[in-house]
Amino acid sequence: MKYIILVPIYNDRESLKLLINNINSEIKDLHVEISIVVINDASSQQIIDNYPNIENIQSVEIINMKENRGHTRCIASGLKYIFEKKEFDFVIPMDGDGEDRPEEIKNFIELSKQNSERSIVGERVKRSEGLIFKVCYQFHKFLTLAFTGKSIKFGNFTCLSKITVKKMLEEKATWSSFSGSLKKVENDLLSTPSIRGKRYFGPSQMSFFNLLKHSLSIISVFRKTVLIRSALFIIFYILLIKSYASVITSLPLVFLLIMIYSISSLALRENIEEFNNSLTNIHDIDKIK
Repeated sequence: MKYIILVPIYNDRESLKLLINNINSEIKDLHVEISIVVINDASSQQIIDNYPNIENIQSVEIINMKENRGHTRCIASGLKYIFEKKEFDFVIPMDGDGEDRPEEIKNFIELSKQNSERSIVGERVKRSEGLIFKVCYQFHKFLTLAFTGKSIKFGNFTCLSKITVKKMLEEKATWSSFSGSLKKVENDLLSTPSIRGKRYFGPSQMSFFNLLKHSLSIISVFRKTVLIRSALFIIFYILLIKSYASVITSLPLVFLLIMIYSISSLALRENIEEFNNSLTNIHDIDKIK
C-alpha cells in the first residue's frame, strides 16, 4: 500500500527538518511505501534544507506556493495535488511543528491495513498545552457540539482513503474547514487515540481568537442545522422570558445573532471555484528525493 504524508508549512524550516528526520526513524520497520509532500504556503524564509536521513522515505517533494492562503487552504491544495498527480492509497495530513507525533503514524497504517476503504482520525485524548488553552479547547468542543449536534474530537492528523479524498475535493467546505468537511462527507470514521505533542520550536500559534474562528469555521459547514437549532431556541427562549424581558435577559439572543452573523460570514469562504483552481497557485516544485 502507498501512503503520502501531507505537511503544510509556513516558515518552520527547522521544525520541518526535525519532523522529516523523525518520520524516517519511525517508519523504518513498517514495510510500506511512504512519501512526503510538503506544501510551502509562500514562506517568507528559505524552507529547503539538507535532509541526510530520508533513506526509509520513498520520495520528498516541496510544493512552493505563490501566495499565502492559510493553513486549511494549504491542506486542501495539497489534497488536490496528491489526488491529481500521485498514486496513493491513503493520505496522512499532519502539522509540521511536532504537535502531530510521527510515532503515531504506525497506528494509522496498522488500522488502515485492516480497513482499506475507511478513513481514520486521530482522536485527541491528551494535550500538552497549559491549563488556559485546555479550558479554551473544551469551550471550542462545547460550542461545536451545541450548535451542530456533532462531536468533533480530531484535527488535521488523520489517515484518508482515496475514496474520502475524492469526496472532500467535491465538497466546497474543504476550502474553509478540514475537520468540518471530513465530518460532513464521512459518517463512518474509524478512530485511534492521539496524544497532542509539544512543538519542536517556539510557542503555539493558536490563540483563543484563532480557536474561536476555527470553531465557527466548523460550525459554518453545518449552517442549515445551526439555523434550525437557532430558530427553535429563539422561539422557546422568547416564550420563556416574555414576562421577564429586560436588557439582561435579551443578552443570549444578542450573542446568538452575533454568532449567526459570524457563521454566515465565514461560510462565504467556501469558494468551490477558487478551490478547483488552487493548483494554479503553485510557483515551483523542489524534489528532494
